[in-house]
Amino acid sequence: MHLSTITLKDIAKALNITPSTVSKALRDSHEISGKTKSMVLEYARKHNYYPNPIAQGLKKGASKSIGVVVSTIDNQFFSQVINGIESEAYRQGYHVIITQTHESALREAANVNHLTHRSIDGLLISLSTETEDVTYLQRLQQQGLPIVFFDRITSQINTHKVIVDNFTGAYEATAHLINCGYKRIAHITSSVNTSITNERLDGFKQAMTDYGMHLEPSYVKHCVHGGRDVDEVNQALDELLSSDIRPDAIFTAWDRLTTTTLTSLKTRNIKIPGDIALLGFTNTMLAADLNPPLSVVYQPALEMGRRATAMLLNLIGNKQPVTQFETLVLPATLIIRQSSSGSNVASE
Repeated sequence: MHLSTITLKDIAKALNITPSTVSKALRDSHEISGKTKSMVLEYARKHNYYPNPIAQGLKKGASKSIGVVVSTIDNQFFSQVINGIESEAYRQGYHVIITQTHESALREAANVNHLTHRSIDGLLISLSTETEDVTYLQRLQQQGLPIVFFDRITSQINTHKVIVDNFTGAYEATAHLINCGYKRIAHITSSVNTSITNERLDGFKQAMTDYGMHLEPSYVKHCVHGGRDVDEVNQALDELLSSDIRPDAIFTAWDRLTTTTLTSLKTRNIKIPGDIALLGFTNTMLAADLNPPLSVVYQPALEMGRRATAMLLNLIGNKQPVTQFETLVLPATLIIRQSSSGSNVASE
């Protein structure tokens, strides 16, 4: 979607006044009469005028800083991504400003607005689970802000993106559970708004199909807050465990969903993997030390941060408009531990 935006010059021409007068009116300068201010503000509102913070920043010169938007920094995956971002940014002489959305689309937009008004030179962003409308990001890109997406991306904006091979990671995890003898595999995932939810769900479904397994629709649970809401995860588990035929394995698609599910199962005195096997996407550093040691799909988060930052700084430093963009796909790694062992699976 191409957004039509107007500039100070457009307003000045329409109202037959100077761009300087328009600028001062919008800043509520005492030099401008109340009548002129009202006329300018009314026209700007009717024609969807937005000040261009990027252009304002350029007047002051490069800030040598980049903005970063993630869901939460206490998530092991994102903390590792941030380490990669900072290492590459500092290596190239840039500072990093980090903000958290807590999976809120409104907070995400507010954070980006705050960052752009601090005259950042570029933006790295992983979309929140609530985000559906990215027109505000489209507008900023059109105004000249370099943007690179990582992990959770959108197809509506043409720019560099860095992701992991979510489909293959989910496929291999599901195939492992099937090969271990599990036949009733549930999938706990997050919001359908996010790219990684859909890619991992597709990988799960494809593996089930390829191995001739029945996929029970009620075995797929969407926890839209990605594991941050414990009650939401508990409700999904309650529904799975109360099924007439309950699952013998659970594959979780998000970092926090995996660890929250592990805790919730243990609280219920569910033996893992004796009663239910568990395998999921997570970058927790404690996976091998948990009880039982947790089978995981591990993502190269540090590398993702470094590569996304290098792409962004390349956009910032490029003197000519960039029209060719890359979606970099990094491999995910399946690490097998005790939580998905097939040794306790009863033969049927």
